Amino acid sequence: MEIRRGGAEDAPLILAMLDGAVAWLSGQGRSGQWGDTPWSASPRGVERVGGIARDDEIWIAEVGGRPAGAMALSSGPPPYVAPVEEPEVYITLLVTDRAFAGLGVGAALIEHARERARRQGTGLLRVDCYGGGDGRLVEYYRGNGFTPAGEFMVGDWPGRVLAQRLPPG
Repeated sequence: MEIRRGGAEDAPLILAMLDGAVAWLSGQGRSGQWGDTPWSASPRGVERVGGIARDDEIWIAEVGGRPAGAMALSSGPPPYVAPVEEPEVYITLLVTDRAFAGLGVGAALIEHARERARRQGTGLLRVDCYGGGDGRLVEYYRGNGFTPAGEFMVGDWPGRVLAQRLPPG
């Protein structure tokens, strides 16, 4: 697996991965996370991904030369999450192409985020995710070394913030 730097030009790729995730989640009766409308069919979704791809640090995981996952990093949280009083690296987006599910793509991207934070001398890595439903997404992040650090609501959408302290590197 290779992880390359991405950018605004990867917005369509990220949208396609999100569309696949929405279809998969909906097919399992788990539409609470992102609904059942493809991100690419929603002007708000397209705008959000375009903004992330333009403003955040984008990383694309590739397996055999094919895009397998995407991650966006920022120096702070999105507006709906309370900031902290110390430097941090914040994962603003993490998605895996369903064709590569189970191959550790997400975990590799999270490890890349840890390494980026260590190189910057930042000791805190945070992420937020859907906190409702069966809790599988929160457990995924817990399995990748994060601990719950707070809850929030965006309308009626329940979110969880998770954090990970990084040793100096």
